[in-house]
Amino acid sequence: MVPIVGRSGIDDAARIRLAEGATMIDTTKGFTLVRTYPATPEQIFTAWTDADAISQWWHPRGATTPRDAVAVDPQVGGRYTYTMVNEDTGDRVVTAGIYRELTANERLVFTWGEPDGDPEATPVVTITLEPSSESKSVSAGTRLTFDLRGVEGSAGDGFFYDGWDSALDSLGDYLA
Repeated sequence: MVPIVGRSGIDDAARIRLAEGATMIDTTKGFTLVRTYPATPEQIFTAWTDADAISQWWHPRGATTPRDAVAVDPQVGGRYTYTMVNEDTGDRVVTAGIYRELTANERLVFTWGEPDGDPEATPVVTITLEPSSESKSVSAGTRLTFDLRGVEGSAGDGFFYDGWDSALDSLGDYLA
């Protein structure tokens, strides 16, 4: 349970606000998705924090994430950016955020939104990983809880909920 920390390009006041979980979003808005994957917590954590892995799955079905469009600095205060490309239209969506918390193989908290968005006014994603049994083996699997706060979402919305639901399907495909 050692948090991953390090240098970043944010000032001390911003680091303190991030550490305190400062936010201007409406945390009553949001949704939670839960999946169990046939993978270890380490494999899933890496899938969320490694640029090569992210390019393989961090998009809904029907989209791709080119490797050259992924940049990650997985440390508290570090930034990430990725671009999703719609396979049918070629439309590109750039998304970015700041890591607020990283506890290796257990928990990941980051903002998720526009590349130049105010991190305190940007939706927040919390990923929690728990081995699905005491053995911690790959065959036992890992339960991933995905929680997005700051935006509405529900099944069939064709937007936030459905996009993340599909992206988590892509994560399952990647981990298989």
